[in-house]
Amino acid sequence: MKILITGANGLLGQHLVKLLIESTDYSLTATGKGLSRLPIDSSNRYDYFSLDITDGVAVNHFIALNKPAIIIHTAAITQVDDCEKDPVHCWDTNVTATRFLLGAAERVGAKFIYISTDFVFDGEAGPYVETDIPAPVNYYGSSKLGAEKSVIESKLSWCIIRTVLVYGNILVGNRNNMVSWVQNNLTQGKSIQVVSDQLRTPTYVEDLAKGILLAIQKNATGIYHISGQEVMSPYDMALATADYLHLDKTLIEKVSAAIFIQAGKRPAKTGFIIDKAKNELGFSPLYFNEGLKKMLK
Repeated sequence: MKILITGANGLLGQHLVKLLIESTDYSLTATGKGLSRLPIDSSNRYDYFSLDITDGVAVNHFIALNKPAIIIHTAAITQVDDCEKDPVHCWDTNVTATRFLLGAAERVGAKFIYISTDFVFDGEAGPYVETDIPAPVNYYGSSKLGAEKSVIESKLSWCIIRTVLVYGNILVGNRNNMVSWVQNNLTQGKSIQVVSDQLRTPTYVEDLAKGILLAIQKNATGIYHISGQEVMSPYDMALATADYLHLDKTLIEKVSAAIFIQAGKRPAKTGFIIDKAKNELGFSPLYFNEGLKKMLK
């Protein structure tokens, strides 16, 4: 079976390619923006191609040529403030590009797996189940919801996997996440302000990749929430990181989100209830301290 992955240079994309190579015999086509930032694979188990997903002609040509059985669409602009400041670019990348991919997928009969976010919800009543009604509070969330609707309205077999606050080590390149940001600052003796009034269910990147693989193996359709299982604030995460690394917790200042001036509003309380993924897919995520141990060993 041939699988095509968009956004392969990103944190999730890199780990997804690695997992599929190591644990399956699928034929992989990895795409991303610019040159490959994937680890070198001596077994030549995947091909990498640069693909501009906002170019509809290029997308149609590429997918018609490769004829994947499954497209896993991870590529997106995920920076909330960037989306708020440049909504046209955000919509082109997160929604219009998804529609190009869906149209091309319909022509070759590919299944479509779309990676979405907890930010499709308003944060008033989290943690959320799959049947809760989305109501985004920022443009990023609106763009991801717009793409979700396009997936649902397509003629394809589809699966939407929503996730929350992904952390973990990128395999090649540089990319900060919540844990690495705390580690880097505290190691240098720098004080940090960390929000305590936003709640999430942080997700270890390898768990997310495994959840996607389970969805493939189970031929899952519909919407699934794939995340960690502990409701935590960024402040809780920072304290746990400092404890694990034996760093100075007094450098961490507990603050309210209201003190920050940000272009895009953040939902207050999201996070997911993952019973559906546990029961139907056999998904079993690590606890946060276990994820820290794997990431920081």
